Amino acid sequence: MTSAVTPYPFNSPEGIGLDDAYRSAQERPGMVRVRLPFGEPAWLATRYEDARLVLGDRRFSTAAALDRDEPRLRESRTGGGVLQTDPPEHTRLRTLVAKAFTARRVEELRPRIRALAEELVDGLIAAGPPADLVEDFALPLPVGVICELLGVPVEDRPRFRRWSDDLLSTSGLTDDEFQTSFRELRAYLAELVAQHRARPADDLMSALIAARDERDRLSETELIDLCAAVLVAGHETTATQIPNFVLVLLEHPEKLAELRGNEELIPAAVEELLRYVPLGSAGSFARYATEDVRVGGVLVRAGEPVLVSIGAANRDGSHFEAPDELHFDRPRQHIGFGHGVHHCLGAQLARAELQEALRALLFRLPGLRPAGDVEWKSQMLVRGPRTMPIGW
Repeated sequence: MTSAVTPYPFNSPEGIGLDDAYRSAQERPGMVRVRLPFGEPAWLATRYEDARLVLGDRRFSTAAALDRDEPRLRESRTGGGVLQTDPPEHTRLRTLVAKAFTARRVEELRPRIRALAEELVDGLIAAGPPADLVEDFALPLPVGVICELLGVPVEDRPRFRRWSDDLLSTSGLTDDEFQTSFRELRAYLAELVAQHRARPADDLMSALIAARDERDRLSETELIDLCAAVLVAGHETTATQIPNFVLVLLEHPEKLAELRGNEELIPAAVEELLRYVPLGSAGSFARYATEDVRVGGVLVRAGEPVLVSIGAANRDGSHFEAPDELHFDRPRQHIGFGHGVHHCLGAQLARAELQEALRALLFRLPGLRPAGDVEWKSQMLVRGPRTMPIGW
């Protein structure tokens, strides 16, 4: 076992490519020892089988990070939430939200998602090119859907854009600025909870309030933090992947033509793009071994953290044939939504939003093309365009 520690992350924020350092890590035996800008060193899992083991094995804990100097990209810490709980606490919290994101519930929402995507394209066409794909389409689509689910008033939707950006930033904010933004979001949600408590509606927030008030299954803090997690996670990744996917398709015109020639390929294309695009800036939410566990030939000692690079695992040549090529007929085996108990709760909703986004953009804007330079997000947990000028 080597004691050498490599600075991390590897990926550049200027683009969505996979850094060669991940390939080198996959070709070496064992795992790499890395250090993020803050926190203690960690093992880095980059191969598919190792990633699935760490994500799915109950001998690894995310809750343990709360008592440790967790490896992280930023100085600030939000202090828990559903992502840093283990069963049975995690199971209790997840069950309360899960019914809003079942495949059946999402299919009931699909007509509204499709209508919203169409409305946004109507707006693009009416205003004429050029347009910013991010601001004028990619953000409003998932924001509109998640706000309807939670019952956030239309006029308030722009307010949490800044809060979301702040909570997903890495080193762009001081600790005081980060904590101030987090307190503002929680205060806003506490006020919104009070309004829903006085006037219940047919939305997720009212259902969570009922779980809190009528069945005593949530504390008030858990209620607010769950709403915050749904609000932020429910739109940022999808809003980032929409322009990422469009960029990849524009760089692969033969695949773009394949999709336009067969609309039924869109669901499969979304799965392949989820595999292909390494969204995260780095592995995050360290898993701590609760006992000695062997991973990829390395004995991870109890108390040691492991980071998982989902983007690298999804491009692991020992598991995926021709991993750096796009193949829409590839079996769905990616872990783009994670794996195990922390598998993304909103995966079905994200799939529907991404499918409807591509359908509207590719078929309503047949001349879709770049219309200027992309400005990339920087100092964020996710990678993608901050602005992306398009024409058609």
